[in-house]
Amino acid sequence: MRGAGLFDRSCRTLQRILLALGMGVVPALPAQAQTILPDPVAGVEVEMGSQAGLEAWVTAFRTRALAAGVSAATFDAALRGVEFNPKVVERDRNQNEFSKTIWDYLDTAVSDDRVALGLKAIDRNQALLERIEAEFGVEKEVVAAVWGLESAYGTYRGDLPVLGSLATLAYEGRRGAFFEAELISALRIVEGGHVERFSGSWAGASGHTQFMPSSWEKFAVDFDGDGKRNLWGDDPADALASTANYLRHWGWTKGQPWGLEVKLPAEFDHEQTTERVVKPVGDWQAMGVRTVGGEDLPDHGPGSILLPGGHRGAAFLIWPNFQVIEKYNTADAYVVAIGSLSDRLAGRAGIQSGWPREFRALTLEERRALQEGLGRAGFDPGGVDGRMGPKTVAAVKAFQKARGMVPDGYPSLEVLEALR
Repeated sequence: MRGAGLFDRSCRTLQRILLALGMGVVPALPAQAQTILPDPVAGVEVEMGSQAGLEAWVTAFRTRALAAGVSAATFDAALRGVEFNPKVVERDRNQNEFSKTIWDYLDTAVSDDRVALGLKAIDRNQALLERIEAEFGVEKEVVAAVWGLESAYGTYRGDLPVLGSLATLAYEGRRGAFFEAELISALRIVEGGHVERFSGSWAGASGHTQFMPSSWEKFAVDFDGDGKRNLWGDDPADALASTANYLRHWGWTKGQPWGLEVKLPAEFDHEQTTERVVKPVGDWQAMGVRTVGGEDLPDHGPGSILLPGGHRGAAFLIWPNFQVIEKYNTADAYVVAIGSLSDRLAGRAGIQSGWPREFRALTLEERRALQEGLGRAGFDPGGVDGRMGPKTVAAVKAFQKARGMVPDGYPSLEVLEALR
């Protein structure tokens, strides 16, 4: 609803004014001083922020950062001259994992070139990766897959100033609390002298495996024994070990697959295809589920059936290691990419089934329109934010079932058109 969207943006502007008056945010500036980009929902131009606005926000933020333990000297030196970057905001609102179809995403993420480069990277770092696997219990191919997807095996670690990106996103406000906390962690890293040139991605992640600053504080390790937890230099040892430590912390089980491509029987109950439905492998087997090659299913404990591209695409039986990879990035496309890339690096086959390539991804405007339509039809999507999370998928399933469609939960253009 366009009126509701404009009302929400007015509230955000008011919030900034209140914060500038001592309640924590910056005032809205005249329209001509703002950086504006098209709003994909309302079809109008919306303020994204401005350099003057960021500087005012930094002034208000200083008190909170110092209260969190950052010294005045570090704060003033690190954020002096920090620049507002509207492209960072734009990237945050249009992440590839959410804005592309899974097949388009996988075409790049698990390309033959990325596999070939990964095999060479493993060969060059064989001894290091084997030591990491032995100590942390995470297969070397999985660590290498994260390395490959996050920085092309260290060849591109990002060239944007981390502090500027985090300050821009914290000031912009859509996920302000999250990015403000990350900015404080980043300032502590700078204060400790742990990094000389702090550059990384648009989201403030940095290093070989693109750790956020808070993840560095919690999970970074000194694996090469030089007394530093250096994720940014040319030597990838600390970064790769830190990644393994991260995955181990979240419960990685060595020897358990992330998932397995499977074939579903024609009469399969697609309401069962969600991470929320967990069954013993024997139950899936009894329902007629088999490997994509037609063999019996291996038993790695209870798992779920996932259809990331809908019932016309590949199906996967997933195990808890899938949820561990989600701690790195919650997008199904990302997790499947890491899993598939690690499989190929280990010499296993890639995804065999086809995808419904005749379908296109919904735009952000269309994803929000789908959520609004679900709500109007009586199926709660859990909010209107354009992200197809578990509540939206469940609502899509319920709507599809009510309309006599295959209830696979896939937010397709077909579903959107049925809602209109």
